[in-house]
Formats: sequence, C-alpha cells, structure tokens
Amino acid sequence: MMEANLLILLLALVLDRVVGDPPWLWARLPHPVVLFGKCIAAFDRLLNRPVLADPLRKAGGVVAIVFLLLASLGVGYGLHRLFAALGFLGMLMEIIVTAVFLAQKSLLDHVKAVADGLLHEGLAGGRRAVSMIVGRDPDMLDEAGVARAALESLSENFADGVVAPAFWYGLLGLPGLLAYKMLNTADSMIGHKSERYMQFGWASARLDDLANWPAARLAGMLIVCAAGIVAGMAAAKRCFTVMMADHGLHRSPNSGWPEAAAAGGLDVALAGPRIYAGDAVNEPMMNAAGQRAIGGTDIRRGLLLIDGAWRIGVGILLLLALL
Repeated sequence: MMEANLLILLLALVLDRVVGDPPWLWARLPHPVVLFGKCIAAFDRLLNRPVLADPLRKAGGVVAIVFLLLASLGVGYGLHRLFAALGFLGMLMEIIVTAVFLAQKSLLDHVKAVADGLLHEGLAGGRRAVSMIVGRDPDMLDEAGVARAALESLSENFADGVVAPAFWYGLLGLPGLLAYKMLNTADSMIGHKSERYMQFGWASARLDDLANWPAARLAGMLIVCAAGIVAGMAAAKRCFTVMMADHGLHRSPNSGWPEAAAAGGLDVALAGPRIYAGDAVNEPMMNAAGQRAIGGTDIRRGLLLIDGAWRIGVGILLLLALL
C-alpha cells in the first residue's frame, strides 16, 4: 500500500503544480474544504453556545473534533476502497482527489500577485494583493511589511498546505489526508484564542499543533536544501543556522521552522511587531540581522526558494517510488 501511496502522491503533487485550483470548477462545485467548514460551523452552533459553562464548551470542542476526525477517516477509507475496486480509473480518481487537497500552485500564484502588485502598482497594489492571503491589517503595512507578510505566508503555508497533507497522505493514504485537512480547517476556524473559541477550539488547536509537528520540520529542511541549490552552500548554512536558532521566537510551535528557514535562506528579517484586527502583536524578528528594507524582488526570490523546496520534495518521492 505504501508504494502505491507514494506513486499516487507523486502524480498528485505534479497535477496540483500544473493545474492548481481551477476557478471555473470551484465556481460550479463546492470545494471539499468548504464542506468541512460547514460541518465545523454546525458543531460550533450546537455545542459552543455562550450560555454553557467553560468546561462544557471545552468538552463540546473535544466531542466535535473527535467526531469530525472519525468521520473524515471513515469517508477517506470508503473512497479508497471504492477507487481500489475501479482499477486504473480509480487510481486516476484518487490522484485527482489528492491533488485537490494540495496547494502549491495556488500558494505560489497568490504570493506572486503580491510581488507583482508591489512592483507594478506600488504599495496600494501590494496591500490589495496581500489582504487576500493574510489576516493582518494591510492599511498598516509599508512596503517592507507587505513583503514580510507575503514571505511569512508563503513559507508557513508551504508547510501546512503542501508538506503536511502530502506527509499524512503518504503515511495513511486518503483517510490520513482527509483527517488532516478537517483538523487544519477546524484550527483555522475555531482554534484561535478569542473569547468565543478559547475553550471550544482548545482540542482542535492542540491536535493541529501535533499533526503539523513533523511536516513543519520537514518543510524547514526542504527549504534549507533549496537554499543550497538556489543561492549556494553559504546560504544553506545560514538558512539552517537561523532556523535552529530562531524558530522558537514564533508564537506557534511549528510555523517558526519554515519561516525562520526562509528568513535565513533569503537573508531577510521576518516576523516582528504587526497588527491583527486592531490588536498589536509584538514578537521579535527572526534573523534580526537580515535585510529589513525588502520588497517585491525579495518576494520573487522567496517564490524561487519555496518552489525549489517543492521540487526537492518531489525528487525525494520519486527516488522512494523507484526504490
């Protein structure tokens, strides 16, 4: 089963990189992640009512995510059995389904739009494009702030939008992939530390941290390898050194690994103070000695770095599949 998973995963990664998420398709059909979101929202309405005491809301969050994960595993297993019974056609269908849950092309396209906005339309164009991919207030960002936001989103989402789903598919097949995407969607919806979700989203946030633990570190190492190919061994050494030294400066136990690696590989300073919905977030800079006056050209360098990391990952999968 592992050998078949590797081959399907390899082809799905290539399919996603070439085709991505066609707007014409998802304008006509609901994306599976949208359906996941509807399920999560239904449990939110049912089990996260303000009249409930905090212990009940936390217990409700545990019940919700356990049920949703079990349901995802079950659906994934059912789809896998169905595809296996259809032979070659089923294999093609599993490749397509797997590609739907990967996000390399869409990630690169969205971040490229930020670089193009800055370079061709100035700060207004960069702010408009970056508002599509980050939660921070774009009107509070200067050119360097826009570039930092884009590079942080690029590296973080490479880990949890590409490497993590690929990792869980390679390990557990479609059940693992669907369960991971359900968990990741739940974390993005209810896993933040607001008054409403501090208790109800506790289990989802902790499980998401656990599920992303291996992928974040793997993504960081892929970025280190890519830095060596794109910019030379000195860049790879700096990339590894900054990743190991600064990943803990991030508020997330996982996101700091790919972000610090990207900061070191590009020799730019990332993170630092920023504003989300009017609230200031004060964090130290990763690679604080790196370049701070950055812009669209640096985002383009980041795109080359992350696409290089993707290519190295695909190359490793190809070698494993051949062996």
